[in-house]
Amino acid sequence: MIRQHKKMVVLTSVVTLLPIVIGLLLWKQLPDSVATHFGADNQPDGYQSKVFAVFGLPFIILAVHFICVVVTNIDPKAKNISKKVFRVVLWICPLVSLCVCNAIYVYSLGYQFHIEFVCNLLIGVLYLILGNFIPKIKPNYTIGFRVPWALCDSDNWYHTHRFGGKCMVIGGIVLIATSLFQNIWILLVLAVIPCILPAIYSYLYYRKTI
Repeated sequence: MIRQHKKMVVLTSVVTLLPIVIGLLLWKQLPDSVATHFGADNQPDGYQSKVFAVFGLPFIILAVHFICVVVTNIDPKAKNISKKVFRVVLWICPLVSLCVCNAIYVYSLGYQFHIEFVCNLLIGVLYLILGNFIPKIKPNYTIGFRVPWALCDSDNWYHTHRFGGKCMVIGGIVLIATSLFQNIWILLVLAVIPCILPAIYSYLYYRKTI
């Protein structure tokens, strides 16, 4: 799978590291200590050096990107992962890198905004994208709602992921719509519910069919 998408893997890796270029352009304007973690009150409660913010964070996200690529590639049922779905997986980390790193730069330059707003929008967009592809995913051990009842029954997998796709789309829309509330607890609840409901649905479907 990696060989078939070699160019896409290279492109997404470059995009993941693009914030380094942006950070270098802003180097003289960035403070020596950069806020990289924020509390529930939107106040920074964790700082790192400028070097870590510009170079460290993109490379950490790149490492996660490579792990996702390798794990997907060595999946025993990798042949069930379509090219479109794999491309979606490839673009998740680049999107996160661009949004997170640039949000940190903007905040460090003195522009005030709520980090929860950025998180809501980012997760909401990801859920909308994933929700449209999840119903098309075939059984595998890497992508999707990999609960035992779905993995053991292709019919359960199919119905679970159709239901899960709807949950993700609705969750994404609600996350985007509530982004202005800027409350970390609302974000956590809305982000977790679309992931839990399909697992419950899968179990209930299993109980119904035994």
